[in-house]
Amino acid sequence: MIQVIVKKQNGNITGFHMEGHDIVCASISVLAINCVNSIEEFTEDSFSEGMDEERGMISFDLTGEISEKTQLLLQSMLLGIEHIAEEYGKKY
Repeated sequence: MIQVIVKKQNGNITGFHMEGHDIVCASISVLAINCVNSIEEFTEDSFSEGMDEERGMISFDLTGEISEKTQLLLQSMLLGIEHIAEEYGKKY
């Protein structure tokens, strides 16, 4: 099972932590990695990140000002995760 923790402050997403391996791991990982890469490429926002392939862990935290672009990218990632969760149900 994959656990996803979304960190919020004042209604803004400020980070996330994902961990676990199962059948939907690849889908969730692609969404998260693409989101982090997009924030790095398309914004000036600062962040810290961590990954551990053995644990299936991705951690991401914004460390400064949060742009509207970054919020949109994070919301898009969360929407994708929610749709995957709906599709596969509580089993995964």
